[in-house]
Amino acid sequence: MLGERWLLPAGIEEALPSQARIIEGLRRDLLDLYQSWGYELVMPPFIDYLESLLTGTGHDLDLQTFKLTDQETGRLLGVRADMTPQVARMDAHQLRREGPTRLCYLGTVLHTRSDGFAGTRSPLQVGAEIYGHSGAASELEILRLVLLTLERAGIGNAYLDLGHVGIYRGLARQAGLTPDQELTLFEALQRKAIPEVTELIAAWGLRAPLADMLLALADLNGDDALERAARVLAPAEPEVREALYHLARLRDGLNTWLPAVPVHFDLAELRGYHYKTGVVFAAFVPGWGQEVARGGRYDDIGRVFGRARPAVGFSSDLKGLLRQGQDLSDRYRPTPGVFAPWSPDPTLGAEIEALRASGARVVTELPGQPGGAREAGCAEQLVFEGGRWQRRPV
Repeated sequence: MLGERWLLPAGIEEALPSQARIIEGLRRDLLDLYQSWGYELVMPPFIDYLESLLTGTGHDLDLQTFKLTDQETGRLLGVRADMTPQVARMDAHQLRREGPTRLCYLGTVLHTRSDGFAGTRSPLQVGAEIYGHSGAASELEILRLVLLTLERAGIGNAYLDLGHVGIYRGLARQAGLTPDQELTLFEALQRKAIPEVTELIAAWGLRAPLADMLLALADLNGDDALERAARVLAPAEPEVREALYHLARLRDGLNTWLPAVPVHFDLAELRGYHYKTGVVFAAFVPGWGQEVARGGRYDDIGRVFGRARPAVGFSSDLKGLLRQGQDLSDRYRPTPGVFAPWSPDPTLGAEIEALRASGARVVTELPGQPGGAREAGCAEQLVFEGGRWQRRPV
């Protein structure tokens, strides 16, 4: 076993200097981007009470959450698998603002199993949320921020996939489905299992036009899905038609602000159906089956924290974005170093401090060390010439 101590658990990664430099550079760029849009950075705790982590969005994360017992209280704790519930708690319980609040976050989360994107169990989750606004304008802002995030990560060919949970939810309510039936049919629709959907509808005795509308959902995808849905779902109740109208308004806004970004629709692909309340979306890149960013509207998530607020946001994995995007090593090149000899000379110490204060990277030689300036990654060195310390090429 001694020879295997260098191994890491499956799905857990370490970042060597060259990779860590790029990750940190992109992290800073993204946080600066969000700040320029008015988003305030928050830092949720890495470990939290389990009931707080499994609130709202968290109910879908139960199996993804590592659990442990607090030795001080005996209560069950969890290692965060998603920061969204914690950020919602900050808005509802700590900040308690009346107007819209924009919050962003970036930090490691831990999953019991890989979710497929980048094959990691320790994503570096980055995200942004708007609380306190329920209109399409806040959804459009988040979607614009998604695309800017991808561009900063070197992904310039992304496309958006949009849906709305109100469409299936409204049809299920109109059909009088029980909660179990609603969930069973939902899971079949996610798999696009048309024969199974047909059998379920027949077994429950659903008749036209409801049977036709529910069966049609599996095919309502693509660029023209909204136009076809308007015809197929014409007999649906007002909440379904309002959801379609909302998606159409969002599409018009995207065509105005992001005319070069392809927008697709899939009215049966409902990520986070159990907690989302409206629009759901994901960003994809051609040739990759997993989404590179996801999000949507989840109003009232703060209710369990004492204050219900409309909310819309997105999240992604920064490490995964770097794997899918262009090579950013040229953008985040290491700062050229200056090699300084080991010497107690106070004038040398003063020169080193001045260089570091100006932003230069100075590496001081250690007594007896092997190698010199080149091995330390330095292109210059300090030499004593003309009565003072000067920078010279190596």
